Amino acid sequence: MDEIDRKLLAILQEGFPLTSRPYRDLGEVVGVAEPEVMTRLAALQKEGLIRRIGPILDLRKMGLAGMLAACRVSVEEADEVAGIVSEYPEVSHNYLRPNENGYNLWFTVSAREDRIGEILREIGERTGRKLLVLPTGKIFKIGVKFDII
Repeated sequence: MDEIDRKLLAILQEGFPLTSRPYRDLGEVVGVAEPEVMTRLAALQKEGLIRRIGPILDLRKMGLAGMLAACRVSVEEADEVAGIVSEYPEVSHNYLRPNENGYNLWFTVSAREDRIGEILREIGERTGRKLLVLPTGKIFKIGVKFDII
């Protein structure tokens, strides 16, 4: 990762240009051409430094809900179960995390409440796992920006 990559990451923490040519506009700021910006961002995403570029929406204002869920998996089964969970577009991410109660594969589901119930039932059936489901009680939004440059 070089200085241009760090500048791109710093800019993206603030937001993504909502213009007809956002990659060109980013390139003008950091001093490279549009195709190079696209190549660099693709490489940063492939490396896992960027998970996604997109909006953060207020689900409740859209009539949707969110749930945090978890199941117990062995390390050997984790990729297979995570693959099933990830098939649902309503699941934004999942991750493996040690837990004293054994629930170690965690994921979030965002959809209409009835659809969340469907998804969780299907995941439980397809994986043969009992799910721990934690509804969102109160949302706390924090802004995290890393000093990259």
